[in-house]
Amino acid sequence: MTDSPTSLASLTARLSEHASALAESLSSPVAQPAYLDLVRLAQDVDGFADQVLKLCVQQSRDAGHTWQEIGELLGVTRQAAFQRFGKPIDPRTGEPMDKTVRMADAAARATEIATAVLDGRMDEARQSFNAEVLAAFTDEVRLNGLATVTGLVGAFEGFGEGEPFVRRIGDHTVVDIPLRYEAGEMKARVAFDTEEKVAGVVILAPETP
Repeated sequence: MTDSPTSLASLTARLSEHASALAESLSSPVAQPAYLDLVRLAQDVDGFADQVLKLCVQQSRDAGHTWQEIGELLGVTRQAAFQRFGKPIDPRTGEPMDKTVRMADAAARATEIATAVLDGRMDEARQSFNAEVLAAFTDEVRLNGLATVTGLVGAFEGFGEGEPFVRRIGDHTVVDIPLRYEAGEMKARVAFDTEEKVAGVVILAPETP
C-alpha cells in the first residue's frame, strides 16, 4: 500500500477494490508463480480492513460509546480494546503516547526467555534481565511462582495455540505467549524496557488484559 487514506468512505472503497481483486484471482486456477500475488492481495485486504476497524472504533468512541461496549462487541475486555485502539495521552508530556513496537525480534526473544525460565536455565535467562529483575527474580521467586501455577492448572505441557501477541504499553514492549498446562491454558508475559532488557516475567491467566 503506497498511500494512507483516512476517510471511512475512501478506506472502504479501497478495501472493496482489493477484496474484489483477491476474489477474482481465487475464482480461477492459479499458476505456480501467482500464489505470491495472492499473498500480496490478502495482505492488502488485511491492512485496509484493520484501518477500517480502527476508524470505526474511533468514530464509535466519538459518538459516546464506551470501551466496555466496544470490547464486548469484539470479544475482548474493555482494557484490551483500549490497548489496541485507544489514544492515551502521556501525563508527562501531554502528547499522545507512542504505541509503535520497535523491537522487531520481541516475540522471538520473549519466547526464548520464557522457555529458559520454564526449563530452569536461569543463567541463560538472566543475561537478558535488567538490574531490577536481576535482583528480584531469584530462584526462590521462580519456584514459588511455578508452584502457584502448578496448583492451579497442573504440569506444563508446552506452548499453546496462536502466535505471541506483541504490543507497546507505555515505555515497555510487552509480549504474551500462549502456554498449555494439563488442566488449562495460561500465558507467559515478558516485558522489555527501553533498553530492550527484560523488565518483567510472569505467568498469567489467558484472560488477563
